[in-house]
Amino acid sequence: MSRLKPQKEYEKTGAFRFFRWLSGSKDPYLGEVEMQPQKEFAVPEAAILDRMNEKQMIRNKVYDVEKNKKLAFFHKIYVIAAILFCVVLVGLLLYTVSYLPRTGNPSNPDNNTVSERYIEKGLQETGAMNIVSGMILTYRAFDTFGETNVLFIATCCVMILLMIDEAILKKQEANDDRRYEPKNDVILQGAAFVLSPIIFIFGIYVILNGHLSPGGGFSGGAILGAGLILYTSANGFEKTQKFFNEHVYKIAKITALCMYGIIGSYFYITGANGIENHIPLGMPGHILSGGIILPIDICVGLEVACTMYAFYALFRRGGL
Repeated sequence: MSRLKPQKEYEKTGAFRFFRWLSGSKDPYLGEVEMQPQKEFAVPEAAILDRMNEKQMIRNKVYDVEKNKKLAFFHKIYVIAAILFCVVLVGLLLYTVSYLPRTGNPSNPDNNTVSERYIEKGLQETGAMNIVSGMILTYRAFDTFGETNVLFIATCCVMILLMIDEAILKKQEANDDRRYEPKNDVILQGAAFVLSPIIFIFGIYVILNGHLSPGGGFSGGAILGAGLILYTSANGFEKTQKFFNEHVYKIAKITALCMYGIIGSYFYITGANGIENHIPLGMPGHILSGGIILPIDICVGLEVACTMYAFYALFRRGGL
């Protein structure tokens, strides 16, 4: 019969050392072999200079205009073609300009029934005191809808190119959320604290009064976007995301575009078929007037503000 060895005696046997190595609890080289940390490989400066010289020699040989006949011939053809293209383009432009009507001529194309209609019956048909808003959001509302779609598509393209995975984004922000600007800049935060509410209120004012005075969705949305960018630059994304995060951004942007499409489609269908659209124009000069202009201005303003902020956020941190 085998007898049970004490623990200290068993630890001195080869079996104990073998099974400890097999289980990975002890590195057989640790403390037994002299080890030194490897040095980072560095290319000698002379080797770098040699490679740069070789690269320059190859480049000089390939692009040697004096000795490379094919390259010299291509260079001459390129210069001649460029000169001919510029001469032909200038000639075509001058030829086209020569046929333009004289300035101030009553029969000019800009003095037609379309502009006359905008000026004389714009207020009656659109209910907007601002002729420009009445024109682009009623007579040319379809064109403006296309421009709004361009903003939506542009944002989608930038998101496809620059959007970072949420897990990677959180990992980066855990290390340093504001690595691109000074932290807690007192001057910037103080200016943002005073100016941000004023900018937001002014942007809302410009949007809501777009049918009454100069302004509208595009200019008001740009003001709101600038206010969001200023606030985020001063306080960081963590504070901004408390009231404007990716979820709010998606709801605002998609809802604004869909509402514009629904209102515009109803207006296009009724107008194209001579049907009354039943959207009241209101009393000219009042805030609730202008028919479809006020709600469309709000939709366009949200779209522009979201687009501006999204571009800033994506280029700065790769996410909303």
